[in-house]
Amino acid sequence: MAAFTFELVSPEKLLFSGDVESVVVPGTEGDFQVFKDHAPVMSTLKPGIVAVDENGSSQMRLFVRGGFAEVSASGLTILAEQALPVEELDAARIAQEIKDAEEDLADATTDAAKRQATEKLDQLRELKAALGI
Repeated sequence: MAAFTFELVSPEKLLFSGDVESVVVPGTEGDFQVFKDHAPVMSTLKPGIVAVDENGSSQMRLFVRGGFAEVSASGLTILAEQALPVEELDAARIAQEIKDAEEDLADATTDAAKRQATEKLDQLRELKAALGI
C-alpha cells in the first residue's frame, strides 16, 4: 500500500510524525479513514481513538480529545486539544474525566454550555465503553 505523511500534534508535544499507510480519524460527523491521495477535507474531532496503520502490520492507537484534522495534498495533520497513547489510559483517569465533565454540566448556566458539557460527557462515556474499562 502507498504511504503518506501524517502528523499528530498536541499543545504539549509532537506525538507522531512519519509515513503511514492509513489513519482512522474520529470526526465529529463520524469516523473516517484516510489513505494516500485522499480528497482534501477539514474536520473537527470528537474525543476518540486515532488508529494509525504504519506499515500494514503494526497499528498505533492514540486517544484524542477534540481538535482539528486536515487532509491535503501533503498528507494528514491532526491538531489535538489533548492526545496520548491508549496504553496510558486507565479506568481511574477516565473516571476522573467523567467526574470533571459531570461537574462542568452541573455548573453550566447557559443552554449552549449545557449542550457542550452533555456532549463531552456522552463522548467520555462512549470512550469508556469502547475501551472496556
